[in-house]
Amino acid sequence: MSADRIDLNLLRVFDAVFEDRNLALAGKRLHLSQSAISHALTRLRQVLGDDLFVRTGKGMEPTVRAHGMAMQVRGALQQIKAALGVDAFDPGGAQRKFVVAANDYITSLLLGRLSQRLSTEAPLVDLVIRPSTRLDLAGQIDVGRIDIAVGIFADIPSRFRSMTVWEQTDVLLLHREHPIAERPVTREDLLSYPLVAISQGGEEEGAVSGFIVERGLARQSEMFNRDALNAAFTDKGEAPRVRMSVAHSLAMPALLRHSNMLALVPSSLGRELERYGELKMRPTPYDCPNAAVRVVWHERNDADPALQWLRHQLGDVARQVRTC
Repeated sequence: MSADRIDLNLLRVFDAVFEDRNLALAGKRLHLSQSAISHALTRLRQVLGDDLFVRTGKGMEPTVRAHGMAMQVRGALQQIKAALGVDAFDPGGAQRKFVVAANDYITSLLLGRLSQRLSTEAPLVDLVIRPSTRLDLAGQIDVGRIDIAVGIFADIPSRFRSMTVWEQTDVLLLHREHPIAERPVTREDLLSYPLVAISQGGEEEGAVSGFIVERGLARQSEMFNRDALNAAFTDKGEAPRVRMSVAHSLAMPALLRHSNMLALVPSSLGRELERYGELKMRPTPYDCPNAAVRVVWHERNDADPALQWLRHQLGDVARQVRTC
């Protein structure tokens, strides 16, 4: 096979079909008829000697060869655009869809503020939020189905880039009518009152020390530092009881209402929930290191003007989170 036989437009068709898994949708994306998309795929199949896509009840399923090509093809197309200086991003008139992965409380804190900004500065831009807890998060970033992921990551592979948007630590939340609401929380209190914490994947899903690793990316699954909590009680011969683990952090007000539980949550979330007056935030009675909340993206998107703009907006609105 000679690379000279491959028309650049064939690769654009391949990329669109891989993304949409549907010939009609790919044609709409590229402003081509379904017949033109089908013809382009036939030409590319002949050049490469592979079916590339197999029609199934769920759409066009990529072959092993197609999966192996997808990331490199998309990266090459974006590098060509960057080299030519085309597709400059004008937020005021641009029609673009960004796909961001985040958990529920980061969505509430960061992406809610971003949505407000987009409505005025980029009214034609759409924002799609996917759960960052999905087990194939790194794979979805690799193939371009997720543009940016926001969260806490212990390890970030070299093919990904990142920037820190804020740092946080663990704090305790309790209801304003809790028996100890008017004083600091002690270590003895943590042994007397059960805890509720946020967990979006435990050991049964392969989590180690509160993180799940896949394709080299270690993402936080437990939204608290269990090691710091347990280390604080090694001299007491017993550990606090985490009576309840929940996946939805924004359920905390309802769970603490009419309850003596103490919630162990990220400080950014604690500040936000305390603002409404029903809950009170207290520091943990033990040392807990800070954790960095980061924006993560694939290296091939470094020069994408639209994603550069989006990362700038995320960093800008994150300052509101740090100061709230």
